[in-house]
Amino acid sequence: MTNSRAPIAAVVFDMDGVLTDTETIWDDVRRGLAAADGIPWPEGATEAMMGMSTPEWSDYLATTVGVRGTPPEVAERTIEEMAARYRQHLPTLPGAVEAVQRLSARWPLAVASSSPRRLIDATLDTLGITANFRTSVSTQEVAAGKPAPDGYLRACELLGVEPGRAVAIEDSSNGLRSAAAAGLKVVAVPHEAFPPAQDALAGAAVVVGGLDEVTVELVEGLADA
Repeated sequence: MTNSRAPIAAVVFDMDGVLTDTETIWDDVRRGLAAADGIPWPEGATEAMMGMSTPEWSDYLATTVGVRGTPPEVAERTIEEMAARYRQHLPTLPGAVEAVQRLSARWPLAVASSSPRRLIDATLDTLGITANFRTSVSTQEVAAGKPAPDGYLRACELLGVEPGRAVAIEDSSNGLRSAAAAGLKVVAVPHEAFPPAQDALAGAAVVVGGLDEVTVELVEGLADA
């Protein structure tokens, strides 16, 4: 059994909604595809897709929302538009780069993101923080996206640490559920535009108002959480 008092050995960041303020861009792009195809946006679709892997959300857009094309075609349309938006402007959340730099000086870091690999790599490169991360995982590279624990479990495997000795930094309901299900100690950084559900927040060890609050001392203190 994992010793709950063992020191923290690694930190795993979500990306969209934690490092970059891109959740609203994903939503805008997906809604735009539906609108272009004359499809009304179903209630709850935005929240349902948060954390899904690329195969999962593209299937949802094609079959549940009704966007034109096969899931791979829908995925390609979406990712191409996302990449174009990123080239125009990649909004970064306050304190994101500083938090990464601060924590990487103390622990090995990973990213566990629902974004496809090319957007993960482009984001980290644009922010100038690629070298701060030991590894990264896209949920399209594992069996199931968030809220399943697969992405976080794979990140911990690549880092060589037990999940119970790692800390996840998450914002969305499905992301929080994923990290908690994997056994990581979870820091919730709720996004104002898409506040997480109360049951998802309940699985967090601590809830903060922004990344400036995610200090080395706060993370170290989670060893006893």
